[in-house]
Amino acid sequence: NFIYAKADIDKAPDWHKKNANGTGPFKLKKYVRGSSLEVERNPNYFKAGLPYMDGAKYFMIKDLSASAKSVRSGRTDVEFRGFPPSEAEAIEKQMGDKVVVRYPKVMGQWGVAINVDKKPFDDERVRKALSLAIDRYAMAKALRPLTGLETVGGLVHPDTEWGLKPEEMQDLPGFNPDRDTNIKEAKRLLTEAGYPDGFKMALTNRSVKLPYIDLGVYIVSAWKKIGVEAEHKLEESATWSATRRNRDFEVMIDPYGSTSAGDPDEMLAKFTTGSSSNWGRFSDPEVDALFEQQKVEPDPQKRIELVKELQRKVISKANWLPGLWWTRIEVRSAKIKNYEPHHNHWMNRRLEDVWLAQK
Repeated sequence: NFIYAKADIDKAPDWHKKNANGTGPFKLKKYVRGSSLEVERNPNYFKAGLPYMDGAKYFMIKDLSASAKSVRSGRTDVEFRGFPPSEAEAIEKQMGDKVVVRYPKVMGQWGVAINVDKKPFDDERVRKALSLAIDRYAMAKALRPLTGLETVGGLVHPDTEWGLKPEEMQDLPGFNPDRDTNIKEAKRLLTEAGYPDGFKMALTNRSVKLPYIDLGVYIVSAWKKIGVEAEHKLEESATWSATRRNRDFEVMIDPYGSTSAGDPDEMLAKFTTGSSSNWGRFSDPEVDALFEQQKVEPDPQKRIELVKELQRKVISKANWLPGLWWTRIEVRSAKIKNYEPHHNHWMNRRLEDVWLAQK
């Protein structure tokens, strides 16, 4: 939610689409659509003496290699979203103590949403087959250097007290380390569902390299092993967002996460009936009941058990397919002082008390 000045809204309901008015440490100076955003110090900021910097300029660079080159050359001081491990390691090796590399734990996972109202995805056997075909352990090894997607887990981060541990997931579709057994079972389920030779479909994905595209390519390749031919349908961000809202997809790469500690109230609301981010619109009364129970359970251990049971319910029916949890890597110039990244790349961006050293 946002709070707007009534005087601005009175000018036009969509005034803020092309104008800016706020109370932050910086004011909008110049915006070049699709290219750059420049802000300058707000002399009327309510915190006396802040911000320290006179301003900042943000460059919108879609190509990862160009973004890395910009950091190497000193054109930019930080890449706020993240680099893949291979790129971050190469920059650090080349630039040494001129850069600072941080690995904030991200409570974010990239998985697959399934539109359960479209055939054949209304059939649990088909959904399970798709999940069984994805070897998440091999996928983590392959995608880590390219994307930072590297952690296998359930619907809550496995490092948290509520997360499912690997040994607790091996009986769930797609989490048995025995690859051959998974593929055999996937083919059996497809045959039983009436698709012995597989079928064709489309995997809708956001046209962003890190980490969307590489993940999509891997999953499409995995599904081929059970006879499922998936078109990798890439869409620009605005179109992809509209596709999600309109549910105009069969299956879709679907990220979600937390801006805080990854509490189940925040992480698992997505998987309840009618949730605005339940893009596939599946409904499971048992999942809904477990979600409500864990919200009010005062005993920490009992709450953990309820949360784990909820995760198992969603994953066992393959209503949403877990992919991998992301490790975000932020690379910045060592000149940037009094700053550490938040685990979520949307957060800690006020920069009010950050400054640049001369050397």
